[in-house]
Amino acid sequence: MRRIADASFLLALTAWVGALWAIGYIAAPLLFAHLADRATAGSLAGSMFSVVNWLGLGCGSYLLLFMLVRLGAAAMKRPLFWLLLLMLGFSAAQLFGLQPLIAQLRSESVPRELAEAATRSRFATWHGVASVLYLVQSVIGVFAVLGAQRGLR
Repeated sequence: MRRIADASFLLALTAWVGALWAIGYIAAPLLFAHLADRATAGSLAGSMFSVVNWLGLGCGSYLLLFMLVRLGAAAMKRPLFWLLLLMLGFSAAQLFGLQPLIAQLRSESVPRELAEAATRSRFATWHGVASVLYLVQSVIGVFAVLGAQRGLR
């Protein structure tokens, strides 16, 4: 039974980090490369990022709970616990903070001809912040996978 639990831990972590990389660095860029309408590409990418962040909330919560049940308070002494907690925080920040803000700014900047420069600038700034957080989360995810493979849970 312990092997099944360990396998579920690794599968949840791999699904989360794999989704981060697949959507952020394969699917979203392909949308912008192949769709002529950038607004449609952005809307679809935003929907995919929402799915990844909901997946992150679910998987991250499960992974932290797994560690706490398995290791008790000692889980908080493990680097993997803190990496997962940080990733979970990034998913929550993206889902409940940055994505709604970016969607609001995007709706204010359509049609583009009528959009104020200030709105476009704020959109670009917050989109950049979200992109950097996503990159950091993706890299942390790689370290979490490598740490989990080494048995650092």
